[in-house]
Amino acid sequence: MKFSSKLVPGLAVILVTAGLALAGLVAHAISPAHAADPSTTIPRWVSTSVPAQPSPSAGSMPASAPVRVVIPAIGVNAPVMIVGQNNDGTVQTPPLGQHNLAGWYDHSVTPGQRGPSVIVGHVDSVTGPSVFFDLKKLRQGDVVEVRLADGRTAVFAVDGTQVASKTSFPTRAVYGDTGFPSLRLVTCGGPFDYSTGHYLDNIIVYAHITGQS
Repeated sequence: MKFSSKLVPGLAVILVTAGLALAGLVAHAISPAHAADPSTTIPRWVSTSVPAQPSPSAGSMPASAPVRVVIPAIGVNAPVMIVGQNNDGTVQTPPLGQHNLAGWYDHSVTPGQRGPSVIVGHVDSVTGPSVFFDLKKLRQGDVVEVRLADGRTAVFAVDGTQVASKTSFPTRAVYGDTGFPSLRLVTCGGPFDYSTGHYLDNIIVYAHITGQS
C-alpha cells in the first residue's frame, strides 16, 4: 500500500495525490483463480457515495494506540500494528504475508479521539484472503470494537460502506475532521487489473463511536 500525502495548513486533512490514493494497498499480483472468485463481487448495498454520519452522543476517549480490531459480523479478530510513512511519504503497511494483521495509520488520531482514526488492512494475496477480505460485506449498524493499549475498548457502529475508484479517492471524507470520534477501515476491492497486479478500487467503511468499555 503506497500513497502520497501532505498536510493542509489549518485544515488537519491529509490530501492524497490523485491516482495514488491508497493505490498500493495490496500492491501485488494475486492468483487469477482467486481474483475471479464470485465472493470478490461488491455487494449491491455498497454505495459509491460517502454515507451520512450521525452526531453521536458518546464522548471522546483519551489517546491510546489500538492493539486489536474485532468485527463480529465478518469474523475479524485481528491484532493491530502501528504504521507510519516511508521516507518517500507513502504509508507503510502490515507485512503482506501476515494475513490476520491490520495497521493503524499513526498520522490519524487514535480510535476514540475526536476525528477519524484510520485502520488499513490487506484484502488478499497469492496465498489467500487477508484480514479485510470481507470488509465489503459490512452494513449500517454493524459493530466494530477497537481494543486499546490502556485496556479500554472503543465501540463503533458502521454508518455505511463505500466503493471508490483509486483515481477519485474521497480524501476529505476519510481524513477530514468530523468533530466527533469516528473510524475509517480501508482495503482494496472492485475490478482487478491483471496487467498491474492491483485492484482498481478501495473499499471504505465509515463508522461513529457509540461508547466504550
